[in-house]
Amino acid sequence: MDCIHRRSDINEVLLGLSAHVSSEFPTCHLHHRSCEPIIRLFLSLQSSHCRPFFESDNLAGGCLSGVAAMEYRNLGRTGLRVSTLSYGAWVTFGNQLDVKDAVGILSRCREAGVNFFDNAEVYADGKAEEIMGAAIKQAGWKRSDLVISTKIFWGGSGPNDKGLSRKHIIEGTKASLKRLDMDYVDLLYCHRPDPNTPIEETVRAMNWVIDHGYAFYWGTSEWSGQQITEAWEIANRLDMVGPAMEQPEYNMFSRNKVESEYAPLYEKYGLGLTTWSPLASGVLTGKYSIDNIPEGSRMALANYKGLKEKSLVEATLKKVEGLKAIAKELDVPLAQMALAWVAKNPHVSSVITGATKEHQVVENMKALEVIPKLTPEVMEKIEQVVQSRPVAHK
Repeated sequence: MDCIHRRSDINEVLLGLSAHVSSEFPTCHLHHRSCEPIIRLFLSLQSSHCRPFFESDNLAGGCLSGVAAMEYRNLGRTGLRVSTLSYGAWVTFGNQLDVKDAVGILSRCREAGVNFFDNAEVYADGKAEEIMGAAIKQAGWKRSDLVISTKIFWGGSGPNDKGLSRKHIIEGTKASLKRLDMDYVDLLYCHRPDPNTPIEETVRAMNWVIDHGYAFYWGTSEWSGQQITEAWEIANRLDMVGPAMEQPEYNMFSRNKVESEYAPLYEKYGLGLTTWSPLASGVLTGKYSIDNIPEGSRMALANYKGLKEKSLVEATLKKVEGLKAIAKELDVPLAQMALAWVAKNPHVSSVITGATKEHQVVENMKALEVIPKLTPEVMEKIEQVVQSRPVAHK
């Protein structure tokens, strides 16, 4: 049976089914042969693709037409389950999308089974959090169905509005929650390491935030392996909670932290990863060239000129052409192959994707179907093109 896409459809079916049972089988306990079609209907409605409709009063996901069922992974060693593909508000919310657009984008994500949405206090100077919070409220989703994150570091221009001091972590978190219009976030990240604040102060502040119910887990973003280790050693000494997750850049061109530097941390501390920039800021979509920057794209934004100069270089674009050939052999878009490549790493808990249009969300989610196509032989072909495998960690 095809997935039913609207809750009204389900209500209509169930009401009709109830009336049929009452009139035709008043004493039926679903044992009679005549009831077999009813049993099959219930089992079909409760299939893995449509189960979210029964678990929540609102659209919960897994029924996006043409997309495989979402997979969920534990966030490192925690018990929290996050969708393999997630959505992040960097660049888009507040810069390219308003609340109305955000509702559409997030709805397509939810229909695909995405439950994890990432944000930060610095994104669009806080506007991204406001838009995400308003969109979620407008959509009417249950808060418990979602995993929401934000990141603290750059909160303003004042001397105490940035960094990882106890003052800014606590005040910044409260300000983010106000913008999101939420009582808590599930994940709270230290957006960058702060050389001006002792790591012990940061560990204590993050534990205060968790103890007071403003966040459930804390983690880091773009910290070194040594800094994460130090945070864990301090947390263990103080009988406190250490960083459960790290959010590093990870794609075919940026691999050292994930594949080498963090290698000892996965087993030792159960570190989970929610990776960003899987498409290398759009380069791995294959749509860019030195002379072709699509209007409205990320590289076309005035405040991302540095990103363009860093990413659109001849050597990188030559590798992209080689990757296009491999994607063509697999009969998939390059972007989907690149997303699947990141998701194939077993240490990655969730791949944070981005999109400015609803159809882009649909295309991104199809990457789940590409993961099985990345056989060892295909992975080696990719390696021969990108030649970016890091030196093993010692």
